[in-house]
Amino acid sequence: MRRVLVWVGRVTITLLILSGLGMVAVAMAIRHYSEGLPATSELKNYQPPQTTRILARDGSLLGEEFVERRTVVDLEQIPSHVKLAFLAAEDASFYEHPGLDYPGMVRAIWINLRAQSSRQGASTITQQVVKNVLLTQDKTYERKIKEVILARKIEQELSKDDILELYLNHIYFGHGRYGVEEASRYYFAKGVRDLTLGEAAILAGVPKGPSKYSPRDHLDAATKRREYVLGQMVDKGFVTAGLAEAAKGEQVVIAPEPEHTTELAPEALAEVRRVLRETLGEQALRGGYIVHTSIDPKLQAEARKALREGLDGYDKRQKVVAPLKKPKKMPVLYEGDPTKDDKGGTFLGEVTGADDAKNELFVRVGTLRGRVSLSATERYNPQKLPASKFAEPGAPVRVSILALNDKQGPTLKLELGPQGAIVAIDVKAREILAIAGSYEATRGGFDRASQAKRQPGSAFKPFTFAAALRDRKVTPASLLPTDSAALKDGKYQPKNYDGAAGGEPKRLREVLARSVNVSAAWLVKQVGPGEVADLATELGIETTPLGVMKDDKRETFESIALGAYEVKVRELGNAYASLAAGGVYEQAHLVVKIVGPDGREVPLGRPEPKRVLSEAEAFLITDVMKSVITDGTGKSAKVLKRPIAGKTGTSNKAKDAWFAGYSTDITCATWVGNDDGTPLGVGESGGVTALPIFVSFMRAAHQGRPATDFPVPPGVVRATIDPKTGMLAAAEQEDGLSEVFLSGTEPTETVKPEEPPTDASREPDPPPADAPAAAEPPKEDVPVEEPPKEGGPAAPTG
Repeated sequence: MRRVLVWVGRVTITLLILSGLGMVAVAMAIRHYSEGLPATSELKNYQPPQTTRILARDGSLLGEEFVERRTVVDLEQIPSHVKLAFLAAEDASFYEHPGLDYPGMVRAIWINLRAQSSRQGASTITQQVVKNVLLTQDKTYERKIKEVILARKIEQELSKDDILELYLNHIYFGHGRYGVEEASRYYFAKGVRDLTLGEAAILAGVPKGPSKYSPRDHLDAATKRREYVLGQMVDKGFVTAGLAEAAKGEQVVIAPEPEHTTELAPEALAEVRRVLRETLGEQALRGGYIVHTSIDPKLQAEARKALREGLDGYDKRQKVVAPLKKPKKMPVLYEGDPTKDDKGGTFLGEVTGADDAKNELFVRVGTLRGRVSLSATERYNPQKLPASKFAEPGAPVRVSILALNDKQGPTLKLELGPQGAIVAIDVKAREILAIAGSYEATRGGFDRASQAKRQPGSAFKPFTFAAALRDRKVTPASLLPTDSAALKDGKYQPKNYDGAAGGEPKRLREVLARSVNVSAAWLVKQVGPGEVADLATELGIETTPLGVMKDDKRETFESIALGAYEVKVRELGNAYASLAAGGVYEQAHLVVKIVGPDGREVPLGRPEPKRVLSEAEAFLITDVMKSVITDGTGKSAKVLKRPIAGKTGTSNKAKDAWFAGYSTDITCATWVGNDDGTPLGVGESGGVTALPIFVSFMRAAHQGRPATDFPVPPGVVRATIDPKTGMLAAAEQEDGLSEVFLSGTEPTETVKPEEPPTDASREPDPPPADAPAAAEPPKEDVPVEEPPKEGGPAAPTG
């Protein structure tokens, strides 16, 4: 007996020593693995990446931006039956244990030791939060030890509700969706607060294996998993058996897969991303913002439609749609290595063959031989012809290089027709209603409405005329020279559209309506090109200095009168909107409001509105610009049957075609041109190429709106004038015209009545039969190239 007691004592002492050593070893292990662990206190203010939603004017979803597609919701917003479904599926005793399931851990260790690998875990919800938020997904013993240490710390620093909220907002549900709110929207097209018990059980079963239990991909497996979750809820007393049976009988209705089609307004989404970066910096990447924009979905669709119809019209006129034939007289093809061409851009090559099976064309571009996929060329193939019928061998095609390292050879893209842009702005709110910068509407594409800088041609003339009217140097009735002889003493001597050197002086209203280049060039000499540049800048032309910078000083040349300096479509539209708004500049914008994840509105810094012209001065230039539509190069817009002010524009060799104009409600600017600056072709001009886009959009935009004229402000007077001299009309003069003037600038002299002919009863002799017909006013203001000047633009426009 004594010997037994001795051995018992020895064993006890040994066990105590081993226990002590074990405790020391555990303590040392905990200390070792605790070094460098992330601080659990950060979870109190943890902000996971969320989805930023971009809304249209009517509140509909315009697009989303995200690193992880997630929408965080407070635990209070999640119904009890949803929370209980997840507890039943993942950790029924969550509110009872201290963050660790010890029996489960022992069971998992035994299974893993037998398998000699890490096959099974025993993760509580707390441990899953640690694994998903603070650690990696590696299945190692080291990571498991760290997980256990952190789980205990979290349970000491956060409440159970805080931990559950983190879990429900962070877990992955497949298809790129994180958190219960995003999953609910994706699978059932509703918020988590509206889920039924059956739908909650479906969602609760997904995190176990998102690829296996996705109800979209594996509905049968998801339904069986739902039965398990509902059974657990009954066993744990979370719901009654009756409710569970009813939930099992629910029909599972999965929301349609969101369409992966071309976005409505990728240009607007790019603008939102820019504003978010500038306003929030790196914080914008965390997401969770609600961005309200001014984009009107209906008008945005109409803008894209109008742009495409306008470009399709060009394609038909210039015969760049299939079937493409080899011309009798071949144009000069590109010969050289396009991969080493410094200019890059587009190249004129020739078709060498086709592959109908792959729907591809083979094209030679100098020394390069590549292929063109016709799957994305619907614009040029409206008949959906096979590749062999799309273009015959030898047909010239303009292409750009998409990729050079393709295993099957270089990939090319057809560039047969030009591109275009359109922007529409609400005059009063100065909000962008619609914006389109390409035919295709592809995400990440080049936005020519906001990024491209092109010569505006005569669309810039209103700023020259407005400056002259503001300075009281002229009135709408002033006679301006149309004869190029009036410019003989200067270096800048542009010619008129028809090339005519002579011509009688015409009233200011007439020469702007018919876009007489000589008159605009003469007028800028009277005002000064610097004055014109200053006014245009104040009205909204912001991204270019409108001149040449020398020693920090701007030098502007007279060619500014005909739009020699490049501008953006968007800023030209806003400058016109400043005229429409009575001479007040305000920054055009499409981001109306940003609401942060905390529900607070983010301040947006915008410059204050600024008066540039008086109401009377702005009204005067607007009234003169109305004549462009009633009597000038923009007559096609008369079909709108409402007061419209605007101006056509065409740069040298028709490289750019413009029309910009406005009603009392909406300003719209349109542009068409080739990205590489090549001419648009014979017969193309602002009135032919760009104006139809404007008309199509404005017709749709004003549907249901009453036709309103521009109100006459104080400081404007009317007088009846003689149309030939601009002087006051004689008493009872039948052809007198009503004209508007700034108060104090109206004419004071009355025209002298013409002497009656000697024989008043004699009719004038008819013209000879072979006499030429009277020349019609030019259809459009296509300018003539002038020699470049030192320091000025190389290609002044008209």
